[in-house]
Amino acid sequence: MQSPKDLFFPTFLLRLFLIWTCLWVLLACSQPTNVETALEEQILHFGLGSEPQNLDPHLATSVAAHNILSALLEGLVSEDPKTLKPKPGVAQSWAISEDGKIYTFKLRKNGQWSNGDPVTAHDFVYSFRRMLNPNLGAQYASMLYPLKNAKSFHQGVKSWEHAKVGAKALDDHTLRLTLENPIPYFLELLNHFSWFPVHQPTIEHFEAYEKIGSAWTKPGNFVGNGPFLLTNHRINSVIEVKKNQHYWDAKTVRLNGIRFYPIEAVYTEERAYRSGFLHLTQSVSADRIEFLRKKHPDELHYEPYLGTYFYRFNLKAPPFDDQRVREAFSLAIDRQRLVDKVLKGGQSPATSFTPPGTGGFMPVSKFRYDPESAKALLHSYLQEKGMDRLPPIELTYNTSEGHKKVAEALHGMWKNVLGVEIRLLNMEWKVFLSTVAKGEFTLARAGWIGDYIDPHTFLHMWRTDEGLNMTGWGNQTYDEALRRAEISNSEQERWQNFQTCENLLAEEFPILPLYFYVHLTLRHPTVKGWYPTLLDHHPYKYVYLAKEEGR
Repeated sequence: MQSPKDLFFPTFLLRLFLIWTCLWVLLACSQPTNVETALEEQILHFGLGSEPQNLDPHLATSVAAHNILSALLEGLVSEDPKTLKPKPGVAQSWAISEDGKIYTFKLRKNGQWSNGDPVTAHDFVYSFRRMLNPNLGAQYASMLYPLKNAKSFHQGVKSWEHAKVGAKALDDHTLRLTLENPIPYFLELLNHFSWFPVHQPTIEHFEAYEKIGSAWTKPGNFVGNGPFLLTNHRINSVIEVKKNQHYWDAKTVRLNGIRFYPIEAVYTEERAYRSGFLHLTQSVSADRIEFLRKKHPDELHYEPYLGTYFYRFNLKAPPFDDQRVREAFSLAIDRQRLVDKVLKGGQSPATSFTPPGTGGFMPVSKFRYDPESAKALLHSYLQEKGMDRLPPIELTYNTSEGHKKVAEALHGMWKNVLGVEIRLLNMEWKVFLSTVAKGEFTLARAGWIGDYIDPHTFLHMWRTDEGLNMTGWGNQTYDEALRRAEISNSEQERWQNFQTCENLLAEEFPILPLYFYVHLTLRHPTVKGWYPTLLDHHPYKYVYLAKEEGR
């Protein structure tokens, strides 16, 4: 999933915000805070970080969208809150064929949509067909490629009937999924929102089968099957959900609701937390780590996070259509200095794209710091082109103080080593996503959080013409190595092919890995049932609020 991380509060709104804050503080002297009232109300106040670009599970791509969709919808399986191991969800049980290619799911008969309609196997088949519909343009469509013949249908080679895609409802409560090849992480894959079902009558009513931007995701229209239902959505203000009484396991759900606040400024989010407005934040500014470590040591959490912060090159236009320039930019970066002096939050330098240890895979480090080689490569390019220096390079990022600091640090390194000027261009999150997707950038900031714990969740992105690639890069050797990894039952063979992919990324430089994430957040002690997990997934049905121990 794409990660916005550390968003910035627009300056022109700062004065209004400060005035509002002063008034709010005066009122707060006589009124209980959200955190205080939440114990009785069982309402979780959640710092979301950014406004999700979409609440349609077949069109969403971001972490913010995941955080909301996992409250509103449920797939065939759910997750253990501590280990994230698959647990029964809509499916109460499943059987796997001896060859690992056929999964037969028995759906529970008390599964319901939030309007009371039964959840059936047909809903899943309809949803998969919609997700793979080439006219919908889902960026995550390749997540369903494990299904037999799904790729050929998505690429428009055959109709659904002629393609015989491996998704069939045997009856209302029996779903059979047939895979192209055995996949060791297939059940974990089903917890990604691209596999979540949608309510067919709602989709058809709003003509949303292959339409982007319909009203079906608005409060009052959204029909889900998860533990909560959507009640309010004010853009850039709040998204509210309340307990869904039609949810099959409603008795387990202890929260009465969740309020998600897309507070885009990391400093504003921290102030909201310290004032009792939020139970938890999405991030913490590097500038505040030392203060918070001393002031709130029990509330500042460093947790594992399977993610990589990187930049994309646009290979379709100069100067990054030349490999020498891309490599020079990579070799000029001192990643260790970046994490030690700028980030300061326990991050580690990214010398591969896949984080070490992902599913047991330990990629051989290839990206390195070598300023002399960087100078030589750029000199070779400039000499060939008859140029004295590169024109200023435009770096695009979603508006954020954190991203700005990283960009400024890299600008300094590139200027010192290569003599290159960087122009920083910041954009609101949704505009940024659209700009990068259309290829209207030269160099762009990016972040990727694993969708499941396997190297494939990182390396599949760079397949030729993959919807999430967006660099213009493609390599047949890479594609073939990835395909071999996908069909192999041998761990050693999979690791070898994944390493081939990593080698090619480090030889042709379509991307610029910078550092591996650590999730640094503030969380109030009254939040219970919230455990550190590698994917930062926290099934809300197990979360509740209770007084701190000893009070």
